[in-house]
Amino acid sequence: MSGTFVGMPAFPEAAREAVRDQTLRGNLRHATHTIRAKRAKAVAEVSDWAALREAGKRIKDHTLRHLDRYLEQLEASVTAAGGTVHWAADAEEANRIVADLVKRTGESEVVKVKSMATQEIGLNEALLEEGIHAYETDLAELIVQLGKDRPSHILVPAIHRNRGEIRDIFAREMSEWGRPAPEGLTDAPAELAEAARLHLREKFLRAKVGISGANFMVAETGTLVVVESEGNGRMCLTLPRTLISVVGIEKIVPTWQDLEVFLQTLPRSSTAERMNPYTSMWTGTTDSGTADGPQEFHLVLLDNGRTDTLADEVGRQALRCIRCSACLNVCPVYERAGGHAYGSVYPGPIGAILSPQLRGTGSEIDASLPYASSLCGACYEVCPVAIDIPEVLVHLRERVVEGGQVTREGNKVILQPAKGHAAERAAMRAARWAFTRPGALRTGQRLASRTRRLHPRTLPGPGKAWSGTRDLPPVPAEPFRDWWQRTNGGKDGAK
Repeated sequence: MSGTFVGMPAFPEAAREAVRDQTLRGNLRHATHTIRAKRAKAVAEVSDWAALREAGKRIKDHTLRHLDRYLEQLEASVTAAGGTVHWAADAEEANRIVADLVKRTGESEVVKVKSMATQEIGLNEALLEEGIHAYETDLAELIVQLGKDRPSHILVPAIHRNRGEIRDIFAREMSEWGRPAPEGLTDAPAELAEAARLHLREKFLRAKVGISGANFMVAETGTLVVVESEGNGRMCLTLPRTLISVVGIEKIVPTWQDLEVFLQTLPRSSTAERMNPYTSMWTGTTDSGTADGPQEFHLVLLDNGRTDTLADEVGRQALRCIRCSACLNVCPVYERAGGHAYGSVYPGPIGAILSPQLRGTGSEIDASLPYASSLCGACYEVCPVAIDIPEVLVHLRERVVEGGQVTREGNKVILQPAKGHAAERAAMRAARWAFTRPGALRTGQRLASRTRRLHPRTLPGPGKAWSGTRDLPPVPAEPFRDWWQRTNGGKDGAK
């Protein structure tokens, strides 16, 4: 299985295959139900959770409205602390910057902290083309990398794997990447964790270059923040001489006081912990031999479609996301289809609104993602920054149907004419005509009731795609208007 999502089918086709995998569905059901129950308990401990949620929303919205000013402040702060800031308009530019920085050190290996931004731009693959090997150090990311797999969850990338599968991957692949798995390895969690620890330890001690993302960037001081649960991030951030951080421009917060809000909401929403076991913060560089931390620090600020997303008044709320993955764990669609079906490093409800905006809807899979939802609203209820995902999904569906497909050429956004939705638009025009003509509507309702026994169970032609997964609603024996007149003495109250 390839480690990238290039060439994947549209969501309906990918999901249809995924739901047939009983092992996958069992793994997902067990993991998501466990995580959501723990999260609910952790959130219930906080009496002012609603106020924290609203505060997080307001801080993010304020920052996005003044993003240009805070990014300039961040650049000045990072530079003053001894770091270097690079600006990347897209994935290609970001990959080129990172590869050049690594080559400059003379190294051919790097260790990585779990990072959605580097997955988004395909950094590992880009570095490999330049002869640079990037080693993932997060346990779940290590499982995915050793298995030549793809991540399927924001927080737990290997959520689709069970312990037996992980044991087999370690035993089969570890020797090709470094220290082999111990003889007689079982699927006991402690043994699997120890095998990963021994395998990674030699890489931590040997690496001279570390690559990370960041959960937050504080504009007033130029401080970057990574929260994690295993300690591998702390090792990557403090041991290597050179640290390169690739971070989306939306990950900024103005002040330390703002950061305090998210350090309460993110752990509870993601790992169901009161605070993360490891919260690492660094500002610029350190002097060699006097303190832990990098002697050379580079921050690569990534746009890659974020500015275009910011221009959309409805869709921009997706940029509030703090990558907690709470929406995935409550989503009935994700629970059954898994993350791979979304064809992006951002799966689940947030991926269904973020990927089509960052990448455009020019591909079949991106045009299908806004429909990968039942619109039940569970994702909105658990989101710690109150992203109204159902609202954005409907908004993006409208864009796909009415506005055509959005593609990008460099920094230009191009709107192509809509294709393949003529039948839907014709149906909407017919409905508008009927609803604006009461007499025609009344006649149509009576005709539908009298012929209801002749109605097909599925729709013909293009309608098969709709009725193939839904039951057609039954037509009542008489229209509501006729029932009302009959039961209210002939008085028509429906005007």
